[in-house]
Amino acid sequence: SESRNPVLPPNWVVRASKSHNRDYYFNTVTGESQWDAPTSSSSTNSREASRQHGQKLKMRARHILAKHAGSRRPSSWREQNITRTLEEAQEKILEIRESIVSGSQKFEDVAAVESDCSSAKRGGDLGWFEEGAMQPVFEKAVKALEVGEISQPVISDSGVHIIERLG
Repeated sequence: SESRNPVLPPNWVVRASKSHNRDYYFNTVTGESQWDAPTSSSSTNSREASRQHGQKLKMRARHILAKHAGSRRPSSWREQNITRTLEEAQEKILEIRESIVSGSQKFEDVAAVESDCSSAKRGGDLGWFEEGAMQPVFEKAVKALEVGEISQPVISDSGVHIIERLG
C-alpha cells in the first residue's frame, strides 16, 4: 500500500510503520521519511530542488558483480582467488542479465548466490547512498536508470556489474 494519497507531492508515498503501527511518508528520490504529510512547498520533491538546497542526491540500487583477475581486489566471499578474464566476467554478467530480464530468475535470488560483492547476502542491495559515495562509473550508471530498470553491463575497477535502480 505505497500510494494511498493522490494529493502527495511528486516522489512521496505512504508506507506503514510496523514498529509504530501507523503510516508515514517516504520520498523515493531523497530517502527522507516523516510522520506528517509533505506539502509541495516544504518538500524537496525533485533532484533539482535537492541540489538547490545543498543536499546531495540520494539513490538506492542493487547489483550483481562478477570480478575478474584484473579487478582491484580479485577475491570474494565466493572465491579466494578469482582467475576469470574480463571477457569471461562480461559473458557471465550478460547471461545472468538475460535470465533476469526474461523472467526466469529474480535479481535478488541470483545476486545472493552469484555476486562477488558482500552485498550478495542482501540480494545485492546496496541501500541508500549519496552522490560521490560510489565509483563514478557505477554512480553514473545508476543515475541513468529509471527505478526498476536493469542496466546493461557496467565495467568498474571492481569488475563487471549489472545494476537495478531501487530508488
